[in-house]
Amino acid sequence: MKTVLVSLGTTLVTLILVGIGIWLTRRSEASTQERMTLVIRELHERMDTMRQDLHAALETAQEEVRRNRFVGELAGSIDLDEVLARTLDAVGALPGVDAALLMITVVDGEPIVEVTGMTREEAEEYRVSPPPAGSRLRALTMTYEPALEEETAIRRGLAVPVHGESDQIGLLSVFTRLPDEPIADLEVELESLALRAGPAIENARRFREARQLADLDALTSLHNRRYFHETLAREAARAHRYDRRLALILLDLDDFKAINDRIGHLSGDSVLAEIAERIREVVRSADIACRVGGDEFGVILPESTLEDADQLYARLRGAVAARPTTLAGALTVSAGMAELKSDDDPTSFFERADDALYRAKAGGKGRVVAEEQSPSADNNAV
Repeated sequence: MKTVLVSLGTTLVTLILVGIGIWLTRRSEASTQERMTLVIRELHERMDTMRQDLHAALETAQEEVRRNRFVGELAGSIDLDEVLARTLDAVGALPGVDAALLMITVVDGEPIVEVTGMTREEAEEYRVSPPPAGSRLRALTMTYEPALEEETAIRRGLAVPVHGESDQIGLLSVFTRLPDEPIADLEVELESLALRAGPAIENARRFREARQLADLDALTSLHNRRYFHETLAREAARAHRYDRRLALILLDLDDFKAINDRIGHLSGDSVLAEIAERIREVVRSADIACRVGGDEFGVILPESTLEDADQLYARLRGAVAARPTTLAGALTVSAGMAELKSDDDPTSFFERADDALYRAKAGGKGRVVAEEQSPSADNNAV
């Protein structure tokens, strides 16, 4: 019996030990599985973080490539219109930007204003004037309260100064039409673009100003003959490309040779300068007034018809007749007009206006003749 009890006790102890071993083994296996699960979870988290970091690094690298390309494109151009357009394209691509405005100051002239995503009327309403020279302005945020019916009106804006090599040359502004768009968050990116664009804009502006001086007639301060023909060719090509209207008027002082003979060439030059000033007073800002040669002037009228040219001649005729010139007394001016045709090139366009001017002078003084039109009493000067 004792032996049996010992045997049973031994068996029981063995079973207990085996049970404990099994329990410990299972517990160890469970602990290992938990650790493995934890390690795998940590690996997944690290991989997600690495993917996010890699994606952010890739976006940063792509943005840097875009910016470097942007700077390279700007540095490769001295055409101010192109530089401003590329700058606005880059700014308009920023997230949340619905419109952008770039205002560049000009020496002794009105600022240059270029826009994207907004009308000229909106630009006049929402544009902010550049701060005075020496200002420490870094960024300016704007909030607008549109009328109730203006669902697509500008709601918020952000502006940063544009600096050249040594001074501020303008202001770059972006706008959103969404009431909750956090456009102020773009301050750093907008500053970066303005910083990169500034030197290229200043170089292009200086080149334009120097070119404009070279394109001016020294006597009258109107554009010279070379500029006239270059601009006529450019505007004619543009009108053909976009199916736009273009008119041309050529002007000639009547009997100017006799005036020169009577008062001398130096005094005659003063008369030309005085007439040029009156021309400047009446042409529209979009019109291009030039001295074509001698006492002949030309005005290129983009987006205009013969009727527009005729109205301009009426204003010119009135300006010349309104008061006598200082040295030559009362003068009259004759004119020839033409409107661009579909088969015109710059030469044929000019020749038609020039032929009309010849016929106006042949038919009497102080007259205007349109292409293929005969001078009539209705065209007499006042």
